[in-house]
Amino acid sequence: MIAPDNFAVILVTAPDIELARRLAKAALEAKLVACANIVPAIESHYWWEGKLESSDEVLIVFKTRQEHIPELERIIRELHPYDTPEFVALPLTAGSRKYLAWLADSTG
Repeated sequence: MIAPDNFAVILVTAPDIELARRLAKAALEAKLVACANIVPAIESHYWWEGKLESSDEVLIVFKTRQEHIPELERIIRELHPYDTPEFVALPLTAGSRKYLAWLADSTG
């Protein structure tokens, strides 16, 4: 049986759709993720260097194995222009057996 806690959803923001697609492609080609969903338009509000900021961004939602998180983070940091790119891992607590099997097969 495949345990859902072996997997995670990773949230990453990017400044534009082109970078989001590059990050998704790099992660997929490295077989670190089974899927990357790109949400093309989000508005982010945040504190940065002591000031309240806002910007238009793109959200990438990656689905992966827990064991791939460090390598996925390395690739994101390597390709990302932000000094501190968002990289947030959320563990899965449940999922359909068939979907989790596909996720496992797709990430080797």
